Amino acid sequence: MSCYGPLASWYDQLTGDVPYEAFAAYYQAEFARKGGEFRLLLDLCCGTGTLTNLMAAHGYELIAVDASEDMLMEAREKSAALPTPPLYLLQSAEALDLYGTVDAAYCSLDGMNYLPRESLPEVFRRLHLFVRPGGLLIFDVHTVDWMRALDGQIFVDETDNVLCLWRADYDSEEDAIVYGMDLFSRRGKLWERSEEEHVEYIHEPMVLKQLLENAGFTDVRLKLDGPQSDNGRLFVVATRSD
Repeated sequence: MSCYGPLASWYDQLTGDVPYEAFAAYYQAEFARKGGEFRLLLDLCCGTGTLTNLMAAHGYELIAVDASEDMLMEAREKSAALPTPPLYLLQSAEALDLYGTVDAAYCSLDGMNYLPRESLPEVFRRLHLFVRPGGLLIFDVHTVDWMRALDGQIFVDETDNVLCLWRADYDSEEDAIVYGMDLFSRRGKLWERSEEEHVEYIHEPMVLKQLLENAGFTDVRLKLDGPQSDNGRLFVVATRSD
């Protein structure tokens, strides 16, 4: 079953409550705290590019990476009017391959939760390779308790033209939440049904810290002071070692 296929064209309509400006402000505050030049950024798992375009509008140069071709198509359409459009790359996080280094990399809205634990060492190794010395890596994950509390819950998201029903089930073997989604989109007088399955893996904060340090990152901070932190979102900020 696909992940971010049919959902891509409806993603923005169904996530209108995401505080993208707050995410942008949070990243910029971390850049200011660190000091130095932050001009070229990597948006890892960029999705439909709303935050990518917002950061570009704030004057940054962007490289945006995602493993979903459908999501990148939506992102590219949004960027058409920008004076300096982001460079979009169709890559998985585990196969990240840039042309040089960036000043900082960020991964928003639990993109890291989509990566199984066994993939994280390689992802962090590649990020350490492509973030410049002294640069920053910032990402967020859902907290362990918040994710496990989702087990068995059913959710409904809808607009005038689309209805998304999804159920969250905890997989104890994978230590992950599996989301089964039914998407009903209006096609004239009819409705078209499609299905997607998403898997988000639970990551223990101290394990993330250890894996980042193993990859060469330093000053790894686990923070509950960012956007949606009151709704189970933990931020991780790390410095690429010199």
